[in-house]
Amino acid sequence: MKRIAGLFFTGTDTSVGKTFVMAAVARTLRNQGRRLRVCKPVATGVDGEGFNEDTRELAEAAGLPGSQWRQVTPWVFPDAVAPPVAAQRQGVVLNLGELAEAVAGLAEADSALLVEGVGGLLCPLTQSHTVADLVAALGMPLIVVARRSLGTLNHTLLTLAVARQRRLPVAGIVVNETTAPWSLAEETNVEELRRRIDVPLLAVVPFQDRPTREIPSDLARVDWWQMCTMIPGPLA
Repeated sequence: MKRIAGLFFTGTDTSVGKTFVMAAVARTLRNQGRRLRVCKPVATGVDGEGFNEDTRELAEAAGLPGSQWRQVTPWVFPDAVAPPVAAQRQGVVLNLGELAEAVAGLAEADSALLVEGVGGLLCPLTQSHTVADLVAALGMPLIVVARRSLGTLNHTLLTLAVARQRRLPVAGIVVNETTAPWSLAEETNVEELRRRIDVPLLAVVPFQDRPTREIPSDLARVDWWQMCTMIPGPLA
C-alpha cells in the first residue's frame, strides 16, 4: 500500500484522551490552512442518531457538515463492547482488508489523514486481528496517547514494546492529564518516562476541569504537518 500522509492515534488504554488529542491536532491543521481528513473506522456505543460521540467530536474538529459525518466512521454498532463482539451481535463480520481499504480510500493528495483506533494496539478489531494489524496494513506512523496516572510508565512502555515487536513506526508520545496530578508518582512519571523512551515525547496536555475547544499550547507548538508528511522508520 502506498505511503499515506497522516498519523494514526492509538492509546495506552481506553479513555486516555485519544479523541481529544486528535481533534486538537485537526483544529491546529485547519487553523494553518491545511487540508485534512479524519477517520475512526470502527465505533461502538452509538447514540439514537447512529453516531458515536468520538465521531461527532472528530467530524466537528475537521469542519465537516453533518451530511459527511458517516464517512468518518464507516462501521458503527450500538453495543459498547469490543468491535468484533459488537459486530457479531449485529450479524456483521469485520474484515481487516476492508477496514484498511476504507481508511486508505480517504487519503487525498496534499492532505493529511488523521486516524483514531479503538482502545490500544492490542485491542481486538476483527475476529482474528487487532488494532496493531490495521496500523501495519496502513503503514502509518503512530501517535501514542498516554494517560498521566499511576501505571503510565508500564502502559506506555508496553505499548512501545508491541510497536517495536511489530516494527510499527512511532512518531511520538502525547501524555494527557485526564485528572489533576495528585500523587508523587504522577508528578514525577513524565520525566521518568522521558528518560526511558527512544521516541519523542511531543507534549504534556494539562488537566482541564472544564474542557474547551481551545488547543492546548503544548499541542499547538508541534509541527503536525511535518509529522504527517515525514516517513519515520520502525522502532529498532
